[in-house]
Amino acid sequence: MKKVVAIGIFDGVHAGHQQIIATAKHQGDVTVMTFDPHPTSVFAPERTPTQLINIKDRIELLKKAGASAVDVVNFNKDFSQLTPDQFIEDILIGRFSAEHVVIGENFNFGYKAQGTPKYLTEVGPKYGFGVSIVKLQEDRGSTISSSRIRNLIIDGEIERANELLTRNFYLKGPVIHGEKRGREIGYPTANIGLTPLATIPADGVYAGWLSVGENRWAAAISIGTNPTFPGVRGRQVEAYALDQVGLDLYDQEGKIEFGYRLRDTLKFDGLAPLLEQMKKDCDQARELTSK
Repeated sequence: MKKVVAIGIFDGVHAGHQQIIATAKHQGDVTVMTFDPHPTSVFAPERTPTQLINIKDRIELLKKAGASAVDVVNFNKDFSQLTPDQFIEDILIGRFSAEHVVIGENFNFGYKAQGTPKYLTEVGPKYGFGVSIVKLQEDRGSTISSSRIRNLIIDGEIERANELLTRNFYLKGPVIHGEKRGREIGYPTANIGLTPLATIPADGVYAGWLSVGENRWAAAISIGTNPTFPGVRGRQVEAYALDQVGLDLYDQEGKIEFGYRLRDTLKFDGLAPLLEQMKKDCDQARELTSK
């Protein structure tokens, strides 16, 4: 089979990325070349975007989308200074022996992004590989992109983000010790420790799922600073596994999937109205997650 290389960052492995891999599969056996860390972290560290998924999960989702292999290129200063021709000769030919290359129409490569899809198409025959350029997919009049999905998540538009991802957006991290306030009021939550690059949805209450190990429970999820209670605290991401009692999840990896946004974070006048609202939230989350 033909050696096909699909190139991109592929953060999130969204619908547009899946289209690139599907196109590549039509040509032969697909190796995905992806980059870590994000190239922006080398060019302009202050503008480094948050991640939709970690690199381990990116590899897994790329394989699920149809890649036979995934090669993660360490994007560092030296790599960023390869000329377009060096990139073609050293990487596409020298490292991958590419016979066909598939890229999105917005993919540029080489020093200062001087290599364009047009250039790759022109020189491909000289090096013995064909090129497919995949038109960016649109949804509701706008391009599907990792940046657009990040913005939807940050704005709390989780259902729209999920449509473009073709799956539920999720956060992963160790279950850490919080203030244990949920436990005291009858709603013990799993607090998730996150990396600085995590893309965190807007403050509010969501319906979704909490997974730890082999278990996956419907959950009511809260993001915010718990403004009803006194004191100053950072933003917390915590999930209450609906109708579960006595779970001990500390120090295990937790995965919180976001299905639906229920409401904004509110400051209540005391515990009674908070508990009343929490019961409504849980009832709504139970109903939505059982669909």
